[in-house]
Amino acid sequence: MSTRLSQLFVRTLREDPVDAEVASHRLLVRAGYVRRQAPGIFAWLPLGLKVRRKVEQIVREEMEAAGAQEVLFPGLLPREPYEASGRWEEYGDGLFRLKDRKGADYLLAPTHEEVFTLLVKDLYSSYKDLPLTIYQIQDKYRDEARPRAGLLRGREFSMKDAYSFDYTDEGLDASYQNQRDAYERIFARLGLEVVIVKADAGAMGGSRSEEFLHPTAVGEDTFVRSAGGYAANVEAFTTTAPDPLPTEGLPEAVVFDSPETPTIDTLVALVNERHPRADRPWTAADTLKNVVLSLTHLDGSRELVIVGLPGDREVDMKRAEVAFAPAEVEAASEADFVKQPLLVKGYIGPWSPEGAVLGEESATEIRYLLDPRVVEGTQWVTGANADEKHVLNLVAGRDFGADGIADIAEVRAGDLAPDGSGPVELARGMELGHVFQLGRKYAEALGLKVLDENGKLVTVTMGSYGIGVTRALAAVAELNNDGRGLIWPRAVAPFDVHVIAATKDETVYAAAEQMVLDLEATGADVLFDDRLKVSPGVKFGDAELLGVPIIVVVGKGAADGIVELWDRRTGVKTPTPIADLVAAYKQLP
Repeated sequence: MSTRLSQLFVRTLREDPVDAEVASHRLLVRAGYVRRQAPGIFAWLPLGLKVRRKVEQIVREEMEAAGAQEVLFPGLLPREPYEASGRWEEYGDGLFRLKDRKGADYLLAPTHEEVFTLLVKDLYSSYKDLPLTIYQIQDKYRDEARPRAGLLRGREFSMKDAYSFDYTDEGLDASYQNQRDAYERIFARLGLEVVIVKADAGAMGGSRSEEFLHPTAVGEDTFVRSAGGYAANVEAFTTTAPDPLPTEGLPEAVVFDSPETPTIDTLVALVNERHPRADRPWTAADTLKNVVLSLTHLDGSRELVIVGLPGDREVDMKRAEVAFAPAEVEAASEADFVKQPLLVKGYIGPWSPEGAVLGEESATEIRYLLDPRVVEGTQWVTGANADEKHVLNLVAGRDFGADGIADIAEVRAGDLAPDGSGPVELARGMELGHVFQLGRKYAEALGLKVLDENGKLVTVTMGSYGIGVTRALAAVAELNNDGRGLIWPRAVAPFDVHVIAATKDETVYAAAEQMVLDLEATGADVLFDDRLKVSPGVKFGDAELLGVPIIVVVGKGAADGIVELWDRRTGVKTPTPIADLVAAYKQLP
């Protein structure tokens, strides 16, 4: 049975929603697929649900082909499993927490590792039950600080999350690869290009983590890739450290006056003026910038750390969040400086002319970390921990050391890939899927063990595999549109064909009705614009906005046995004899 537009629960809009930042947000709202309920929260209307279910069906088919079985968990879950894994606190402000009438703690699940683990623990006890992969398609909830871009970053969103259970590491490798292959098939069927990149596991934990990023200018992630095949999210990029240099014969450190030089630019200008080099001018890359960060740990305590990095680099706060996780990271405040009298703002360094010695406590008595590029034998111009004083020829490994490494500097095009495959380029991407080798983190925390072949209890090893279903739908919309509206791929379009009765003539409507029946007889899902009191111009505008890829326009030419077959994907409009319409439709790719 066809769907008549006169009866469909939809209202198209002529104006963009005021809060819409990207094309998919604008068009999905204007075309009546979704409606905003609150920031990052949307209601799904009939058209939106039809597309969503088609995306879900593709996911289900590929999960079934990969041997996964579907289950369904509630979105409202108790605190205890997440407390056992440590994520009740780790998620911080991103978690929606609530209490029931008895005061018990609950959460709206951001992901379901813990309860999947407990379910398998409850039902399985032998290695003979494994391997097992189970999945669900369920709504998730995360308290995004800045929900934006419609379905691309919401507080409520639908995700397919699958979990594999094995009792050997080799089994986990096989399950992981199986899911990874399924993801490639899913995105190919959706018509979405993806780049698989190395990623940080974050609060999920585990030993291996990869993201499936769709390259797009509206993506929230920056990733790098090399011509040799390396790809990684910038948060997971590992800086290649240069080889150490000899320290013998290098000039001694020299303190010099540097009035009004609290920035790298002013420092470089001064040393070029007063302490010029014979071989070349000084640059920001010759300076050691010392950035003070404040860490807030899970127990609420605050700690200052100083990170020394080349002066031509800035700190990437996302990389810093990964490096210092689960602590929250921010730049040190003025109040932090007031409490630390040894911090001379603008003139901080790892060494002091008053006698800091390599291997002893740092000159500021604050934990001091270094960028990987600052290796033994490298020489630097940096602060001398005295007001309006800097030091020349400060040598790493000779004059100062560090408490560790902090790889938190920005990644640039031209940086070397850590696998030796050459320089990298930067691109923007949208995360559509993420796969993790969780290992035994959750199984150990929650006591998931099985008896192996020898009757010995072993801890199960797990994988976790997520696809953002509603985000993938938005990505398809983002990729497939023009200035007039959506253009859905046939695999996910809400209807196969859109028939328009383009005049008020009763014979035209009768002809259109018959064409709808003929198309339905082929198995096509048909949307019929049968609205009597709507002008042809409005009908055409709505057809372009709604985005059904194939449109049949039944107009005055129907009296002569001719209709127009309009392929929105190519823009081609072909006059077609009514007698040949079904055959012509079936030949379209």
